[in-house]
Amino acid sequence: MIIIADGGSTKTNWCLVTEDGKKVYFNTEGYNPYFASTEYIIQSLNESLPIDLDKDQITEVDYYGAGCSVPEKNKIVEEAMQAVFTKAKVNIGHDLLAAARALLGNNEGFAAILGTGTNTCIYDGKKIAHNIDSGAYILGDEGSGCYIGKKLLIDYLRGYMPEAVRSLFWETFKLTPDEVNDRVYSQPLANRFCASFSKFVYDNNVHIEYSRNLVRTSFEDFFRNLVTHYPDYQKYTFNCIGSVGYNFRNVLEEVVTEHGMVVGNIIRSPIDSLVKYHLELSPSQL
Repeated sequence: MIIIADGGSTKTNWCLVTEDGKKVYFNTEGYNPYFASTEYIIQSLNESLPIDLDKDQITEVDYYGAGCSVPEKNKIVEEAMQAVFTKAKVNIGHDLLAAARALLGNNEGFAAILGTGTNTCIYDGKKIAHNIDSGAYILGDEGSGCYIGKKLLIDYLRGYMPEAVRSLFWETFKLTPDEVNDRVYSQPLANRFCASFSKFVYDNNVHIEYSRNLVRTSFEDFFRNLVTHYPDYQKYTFNCIGSVGYNFRNVLEEVVTEHGMVVGNIIRSPIDSLVKYHLELSPSQL
């Protein structure tokens, strides 16, 4: 049996493929090695994996994760996976490669992630050919859930929110400005905290013009600071994975078109296409 996993900073989607081809899906939290240690990942997996999962029967784990782009970070995740799935061959890849393979298969093109964080690339059909660093959640990640959440929070702290939005924000979260600052600057997983507020923007259209402008300017920043810096970017279709890109796709598609790109695939999660890739297009390779 093999396991294929797509891990973001907030959530990991898993698919167990049995010897008879049955697929079993489940979720755990995300394990970005910039924020999670090997010990933390081991503990979380032991608590979160399905009780009836026989880990000793797993022969291969193909794990793609946010933050898994350099050997020293990959090692944090690899050691955790190897400790949990002791008899499996463990392959660790970047979540951007998972996005490209899920969106494009073995074809070249442009692929992006718009979830808790942001990432973009030109994919040559086998590997990432060109990647502009997103800058992560403190320096960049334009267009991401974290970026949208930060814009919302700064408007709250500065008193820029329309009164209807501010009232609903308080009723929903009961967070004082001091508590917001404490969660961002003193508590762990500030990226998830900020990103969680993008759901508030999506769920509550108490001031449609304000919410739409917040999202639109985030996507415009995403294009201005990242997408448009890829050579000949307009020759590619725009392909994107992630809950933020998917949930706000009506606004995203407008911004894509305004920047001269044709909208391609915009999907919430890569896991189904990623499983297909491993089973049909390039099995047992990361």
